[in-house]
Amino acid sequence: MMWQRLCILMIASLLSATSWANKIENIRVWPAPNETRVVVDLEDKPDFSYFSLSRPDRLVVDLKQSQLATRLPKPVKGSDILGKIRKSSPPEASTYRLVFELKDGAKPHIFSLAPGGEYGHRLVVDLPHPKKVDKNKPALSVAEKKRRETVAALPFGTEDIVVAIDAGHGGNDPGAVGPSRKFEKYVTLSIAKQAAARINAVPGMRAVLTRTGDYFVDLNRRSEIARKHKAHLLVSVHADGFHKPQPRGASVWVLSRRRANSEIGRWIEKHEEQSNLLGGGSLLAQNNEDEYLSRAVLDLQFSNSQKEGFNVAKRVLKELGKVTKLHKSSPEHASLAVLKSPDIPSLLVEVGFISNPQEERLLFQRDHQRRLADAVYHGIRNYFERFPPDGTLFAARKNGVKHKVSAGQSLSVIAKKYKSSVAAIKSANGLTSNTLRVGQVLSIPNVDVAKLAGKTSKATSTRTLTHTVSRGEFLGKIAEHYQVSVATLRRANNLKSDTLWVGQKLKVPGATPPAVKHKVKRGEYLGKIASNYGVTIESLRRANELRSDTLAVGQTLIIPGS
Repeated sequence: MMWQRLCILMIASLLSATSWANKIENIRVWPAPNETRVVVDLEDKPDFSYFSLSRPDRLVVDLKQSQLATRLPKPVKGSDILGKIRKSSPPEASTYRLVFELKDGAKPHIFSLAPGGEYGHRLVVDLPHPKKVDKNKPALSVAEKKRRETVAALPFGTEDIVVAIDAGHGGNDPGAVGPSRKFEKYVTLSIAKQAAARINAVPGMRAVLTRTGDYFVDLNRRSEIARKHKAHLLVSVHADGFHKPQPRGASVWVLSRRRANSEIGRWIEKHEEQSNLLGGGSLLAQNNEDEYLSRAVLDLQFSNSQKEGFNVAKRVLKELGKVTKLHKSSPEHASLAVLKSPDIPSLLVEVGFISNPQEERLLFQRDHQRRLADAVYHGIRNYFERFPPDGTLFAARKNGVKHKVSAGQSLSVIAKKYKSSVAAIKSANGLTSNTLRVGQVLSIPNVDVAKLAGKTSKATSTRTLTHTVSRGEFLGKIAEHYQVSVATLRRANNLKSDTLWVGQKLKVPGATPPAVKHKVKRGEYLGKIASNYGVTIESLRRANELRSDTLAVGQTLIIPGS
């Protein structure tokens, strides 16, 4: 009897110990460009310790009172630091030991997270990647050296307008979740990439993505990336969520005054950082103990950023209203972490409610994503065309090109420099003779600013399109519309006859986009119009059979390949 009781007590003790064990439910890995994040999902709050080993490099994590409920070893692909996660012999039976096999030495950042959103208790391991040194950086070609020398000699700015596009959430942070379990992080990345592609196709504009894949980027790091690339604007793309399915529509948010004030206080305490932030100006360097001066300067900087961000937000919201329902009819102010840079105008775009069943379906449709990305792009471009930053190619286009005559320069030399004509320069400046004086300032018309700066359109002039056949269309008409041959259409679509049906989809390879038309406004000239559309002056002359560069207000021009 005594033996039976002892057995029962031992079994009960074992069952009790097992019930106390914290289960390791899953291990997720998210390689990013600068670090690899590992998330260990657990049933309860983790009690852990860790240490590093070398030769070979390893990180060892001991999870006390834990047991494994997932599969190991776990090979890792796409990481510059982590090769594999495996188990090892623990110091005691109730501990589970994880070993991270590293490709190099690393200083890990390890912390636990309480349940939130879709996830329970987690242990997060951030492993920074080793810094890469490019020892084989290719030398500049002769053509590139010549282009840079030409750009440096130009008397007007040729800098790109840089727009940082931030795809919200990512990696272990899925963002809002729709009724059919679809994640916000995929919508934001897709729209951000498409908006960036539209921006990158414009001469004089360049987009920078804060993340290019499914990984998490710290909120502070996002604005640091924008600052590193000297961005003129930061746009963060998100999809809204709510606990009820009814709300829907897009909205745009900018920094609130309350958040601005708290950020000013934080920057005042960081003297070196605030000096770098404002260009390392001597005023702050000499007076960095003067809190009132620092506050005044930073307040002006914040106010300017807020004003610019609000003006861009209005234009983006207007464009969004053309393609989707709006949840808010004007930009809203919010205290959001990504909208805190005092030196970079910032806005957050909510493209719709993923928690609304109808909008969730829309947000995962490629065509709707494209329209949303186009709206963001058009809003941004419209603002910078109206208010281009000094020193940029956009500013040179808008304000025209001015040339100050130097000793020994003649009209023909100046015309050749800008690829213009003597007659055009004389006409633009009201000159009755070819005589010039040193120091005279000339307006130079018909300058293809983008081409002169070596910044031609990055978009390809031909591409493969899909055409849906409409009533009354036939192969010859479609071929003529896209400027391809009938034989090309037959080959691309494996057509055995020329018979088509309404709704049939045809591939159109090598298609030249149909030309658009432009009505000349007061003050416009060929060079300005060519720059706005990213085409050459010569192509405008050919397309419109122009015998001179003189234009009439109201005249309609064909813009080829635009």
